[in-house]
Amino acid sequence: MRVLALGLIQALTLWGAAAIIPGIDVPSFAAALVVVIVLAIFGSLIWPLITRLLLPLTVLTFGLLSLVATTAMVWLSLDVVDHSQPTVLGSFFVAVLMTVVSTIAGTLLDVDGDAYHLRVVRRRMRKSRGTNETDVPGVIFFEIDGLGEQILREAVESGHVPTIARWLADGSHRIVGWECDLSSQTGASQAGLLLGSNENMPAFRWYEKERGVLMVSSSVADTAEMERRASTGSGLLAVEGTSRGNLLSGDAPRASATLSVVRDKQRSHSSEFFAFFSDPSGMTRTLVLSVHDMIREKLAYWRQIRSGEEHVHRGGVYPLLRAAMTVVMRELNTATLLADIVEGVPVSYSTYVGYDEVAHHSGIRAPDALTVLKGLDRQLLRLERALPQAPRPYEIVVLSDHGQSQGRPFRQRCGKTLEEVVEQACSGGGAVSAPPAVAESWGEIGGWLTELGNDDSAGGRMMARATRSLVGDDGVALGPGREAQEQHQAITNAADSERPEVIVLASGCLGLISFPRTPGRLTLEEIERQHPGLVASLAAHPDIGWVMVRSEAEGAVVLGAQGSYRLSDESVNGINPIAHFGANAADHLRRHDSFSHCPDLLVSGAYLPDEDEIVPFEEFMGSHGGLGGAQMHPFAVVPSSWSEAAEPIVGAATMHHQLKRWMVEGGLPIAHAPAALN
Repeated sequence: MRVLALGLIQALTLWGAAAIIPGIDVPSFAAALVVVIVLAIFGSLIWPLITRLLLPLTVLTFGLLSLVATTAMVWLSLDVVDHSQPTVLGSFFVAVLMTVVSTIAGTLLDVDGDAYHLRVVRRRMRKSRGTNETDVPGVIFFEIDGLGEQILREAVESGHVPTIARWLADGSHRIVGWECDLSSQTGASQAGLLLGSNENMPAFRWYEKERGVLMVSSSVADTAEMERRASTGSGLLAVEGTSRGNLLSGDAPRASATLSVVRDKQRSHSSEFFAFFSDPSGMTRTLVLSVHDMIREKLAYWRQIRSGEEHVHRGGVYPLLRAAMTVVMRELNTATLLADIVEGVPVSYSTYVGYDEVAHHSGIRAPDALTVLKGLDRQLLRLERALPQAPRPYEIVVLSDHGQSQGRPFRQRCGKTLEEVVEQACSGGGAVSAPPAVAESWGEIGGWLTELGNDDSAGGRMMARATRSLVGDDGVALGPGREAQEQHQAITNAADSERPEVIVLASGCLGLISFPRTPGRLTLEEIERQHPGLVASLAAHPDIGWVMVRSEAEGAVVLGAQGSYRLSDESVNGINPIAHFGANAADHLRRHDSFSHCPDLLVSGAYLPDEDEIVPFEEFMGSHGGLGGAQMHPFAVVPSSWSEAAEPIVGAATMHHQLKRWMVEGGLPIAHAPAALN
């Protein structure tokens, strides 16, 4: 009935449009209804062929080509019905108007087009129908990147996540809080969650002295190397699982839009997106939603400026980048998860990055961040409604990889970047380099285009030709990501004598300072001899919380403005600089100190416990990457029937093993690591 109502609204829209748009002639409502029916038939017959031929161009034009194709189908439908010879411009306006009205009406009527999408998927799966029929429950892991436990609980109370709130109220699910590692960011957290190990991953970016290489967790090549190092073949998804839109694959035999395997033709399947693009209205609807999101972003930004709220600059191409993360990737992830449900995949894991992207720039409790969260909750409802069509029962688990902590950037507070503070404190000069960060979102888009261009199909070959000028050693690089990638590569390729004397990297509120010209990890005494007063200057800075360094006399020590903490025996001199950074802060730092890739100096922005705010070294209002506050406290919304964890869950690898235990309880087979699970 809802679909029928939507069709009548479309016909009414077309009839009204004919009265005001020149070159369009629809004599009656009945004629408009016939046009809508013909348009639906054309869409079902012609659109799949169009997407097979033009998928790369559709992607590269961010869906604009789909609007051109929709215009052509509107023109053809009008001409077939009454031979009115409509104008192309008039057909274009009709296509836009009908799409906008259909998107609004579809939302109000609770029609997402999933019925059409699932029919396409079922036709594609008909050869394997029945092979996955079982009573053993599968699991869909739905990761909301960057959402902390406290923000989730507030969103439940405020009504921003009605689906999750309903699950909690009816007792079918419960919230399990856990603590992530240092560093609290997606690369390390997903390595722990999906592969069971995030050893030697000190930040989102880090410099490896022994190789002279700058590693970045949004790089195709570097995520592949991260997975190679951490994988034992026993990842969370190793047994017939799928990875959708993640940084790492979890050893899944099938993946799509997963950065670490986009060049692995055996596991990466760009064809998984076909069902999404074969929806005759889906891509155009996504384009309209993207435009709406860009408008919403500009309004939110202007509102912050007018009200005098603390904010960071987010002009330029950021609204387009945000729409790609909050709308396009969201819709693609849901489409592939719906396909997994209909197929009966035992376990699938997908990352939704929209909240993390918006909270970084707007703030963790900003209205537009919570609006994005509400849109993600709606995806859970779409998945839930598809479960009756699955060949097996399913459990849906919602979880996060880390949280975010609110806080005004370091540069805004003290007027200088961390690089400038280090450069000013370094005596004797010397080149101080702070390579620009490669935005995670740019890396994900580039990875997706790399995957499409790596496909052996005609569309893949077309994509490869279309992106040839954008391809480097690390795949397709777009926008600022291309310049950053080139600078990172320049550092990697530089001879020892040509490397900067100091490299400063920022990972949220975590700063990594390395001296690449001196091999091995420098001690406090060696740094003092090279740059007298540098460490003391950093430790005393009012917007820096602590500095960790290895001392020849005392081992690893954490220095603050009014005291120090020795990690080996927990002795404190003066005021403990990590007292407010969490009960497990010392354990996290000891683990970090054991990494061979730990930088010479590890620096944290100040933490203000009364306000629960952190000082980030990047230009973000919501940040993560280090210790302190909400960034360390993600969550998992799990079925209430699953057992209670025996101990508090600290660390992503610990959560990995707990997820495996729950899967075993439900009857799902898992791949065991060389060391048996305890």
